[in-house]
Amino acid sequence: MWNSEQDTKLVIITGMSGAGKTVAIQSFEDLGYYCVDNLPPALLPKFLELMKDARNNIRKVALVMDLRGREFFDSLFEALDILEEENWLREHILFLDAQDEALVKRYKETRRSHPLASEGLPLEGITQERTILDELRGRAQRIIDTTTLKPKQLRDKILRTYMEGKQEIFSVNMVSFGYKYGIPIDADLVFDVRFLPNPHYVPYMQPMTGLNSEVSSYVFKWVDTQKFNEKVLDLLQFMLPKYKKEGKSQLVVGIGCTGGQHRSVAIAEYFAKQLATNYITHVSHRDMDKRKDH
Repeated sequence: MWNSEQDTKLVIITGMSGAGKTVAIQSFEDLGYYCVDNLPPALLPKFLELMKDARNNIRKVALVMDLRGREFFDSLFEALDILEEENWLREHILFLDAQDEALVKRYKETRRSHPLASEGLPLEGITQERTILDELRGRAQRIIDTTTLKPKQLRDKILRTYMEGKQEIFSVNMVSFGYKYGIPIDADLVFDVRFLPNPHYVPYMQPMTGLNSEVSSYVFKWVDTQKFNEKVLDLLQFMLPKYKKEGKSQLVVGIGCTGGQHRSVAIAEYFAKQLATNYITHVSHRDMDKRKDH
């Protein structure tokens, strides 16, 4: 587990092309790191100045540095020497590796060319890359061999290694919306509540939203609403641990009514409140104020 004695942490992710750096940077992003993919080493001193600026609240940073920026790669060791002199910063190198056979197989599966052998065989590029990275591998604080790891297994390994204390990364995002404006494209689950009585047809409630207590009381007083909430909440409480175990960092649940102003807003708020005892929850109302804007 990552030791958090110092406030500012910098993880440099590097290693063999095809060894899993994309999965690694996404995992650090889930852990709350400010992430930069393919930062040229020559720009590292400038980046450190930004981190050191007291006006910035950047305390956890993960940078990918690899051979896509090979024209800058010779300056990497000079940049690493600079890092060692910064006593306000904890610097850590994570090197991802894999056996040649596994890397060749991955390149064939993705039909990508190796950055050092764009017109040749992948193995030729892999051999050159190992020679170039040999010294950097020796300076790494942690080496992960991904030969036998699936992406989810690599992600789990990184999370276990760099998670701070009991840091929670899985979150549930409840999003209310109106079907007349379209379903949210990032929703994992969508529930349609248009079958419930609509406060829109109560004249004095028309300008209100589901955040208003009178509207929510109207929505929740119906037996159908109560049964729906009970059944969906039971379903979510069953599914969420499964999604978390599978490795998802967040689940987006859409609750839709006709205009996204009354029913969906009240119910999204209800589910977020009920799930907050066991999960990090966020709630947003995409279309709640669109009638006011038109």
